[in-house]
Amino acid sequence: MTAVSTLRSLFENKIFLCTILSMAIAQVLKLFFYLINNKNKKKLDAIETVIWRTGGMPSSHSALVCSLATATGIQEGISSTYFIISLLFALVVLRDSVGVRRASGLQARAINNLGKQLSKVTGQDFHSVKEIHGHTPLEVLVGSCLGILIAVIFFII
Repeated sequence: MTAVSTLRSLFENKIFLCTILSMAIAQVLKLFFYLINNKNKKKLDAIETVIWRTGGMPSSHSALVCSLATATGIQEGISSTYFIISLLFALVVLRDSVGVRRASGLQARAINNLGKQLSKVTGQDFHSVKEIHGHTPLEVLVGSCLGILIAVIFFII
């Protein structure tokens, strides 16, 4: 099998296509939500923010893994090993995005605020830590529903 035929078979795979489509649609929606909520910011800043930062409405990670699990369940059956693996993978990603990543982002924000306050008092330089933005439960729920919906529609068409 040549590299071209292998690549072609990948882009003929319904599970791959609807999963990537779900992520892409979520990212585009995230851009629109960002522009609506941040009308005073430059559009180029909005595009950069959506591409490079984590978090935001809807969760593209949630859309991707829920689309993957749904599409796998439709194509392979819900009793298949592939579906079970994709479902468990989705649950880990969903839990991580709303739990661990969100908590670490809130902790980083608190550390940065404390560091800035201490820097003012002591005169010492403070270097901020990176704030990783996780998702709110609503962002994860909307992303999950979007991924499931896109997979169902993709397999109906």
